Amino acid sequence: LALYFHMGEREEKCIIEDLPSDTLVVGNYKVQRWDIHKHDFLESAPGLGMFVTVTTPSGEVLLSKLYGPQGTFSFTSYLSGEHIICFQSNSTRFAVIAGSKLRFHLDIRVGEHFLDESAIEAKDKMNEVNVRLEHLIEQIHHVTKEQDYEREREEKFRKTSEETNSNILWWAIVQTLILISVGIWQIKSLRDFFISKKLV
Repeated sequence: LALYFHMGEREEKCIIEDLPSDTLVVGNYKVQRWDIHKHDFLESAPGLGMFVTVTTPSGEVLLSKLYGPQGTFSFTSYLSGEHIICFQSNSTRFAVIAGSKLRFHLDIRVGEHFLDESAIEAKDKMNEVNVRLEHLIEQIHHVTKEQDYEREREEKFRKTSEETNSNILWWAIVQTLILISVGIWQIKSLRDFFISKKLV
């Protein structure tokens, strides 16, 4: 996932990542500040930091840390579900002048265990083919985990659908019984009315 978006200096922006459990997430970001004189975004925003907060589906804070104007953050999910990743600048300027526009570049990689280049260079310990093979095996484990998570979500959705269908069926039966009962009561009331008026 690679994207960029605009935000105010004190504005908080969040994205949601639906993750299986035990999944590594690595994010790279860069912040640019709008220059009113050049009418363009500066290449970097020195002195400006970003608070990165990650919240699990249960509401627990998994990561809360202040980084610089560009950096890398990472975390491993231990619960499956929607994780909320929020970003907010640490601008200390007064609210009146802290309305400067920022451009936030973000690249998030899910389930990717990066190759250790130092290990690749260490030919005496392990050759490059073995390292890349281990990386490929990790990727296969991640894909398997993703498939298991999708199966789990599909099963939950199917159970919910079956329960909803069952409830609709019972509600339809109850409605039918109520309509029949009301119909019988109306016929009986009309019959009693006509008998009392000696019309039949």
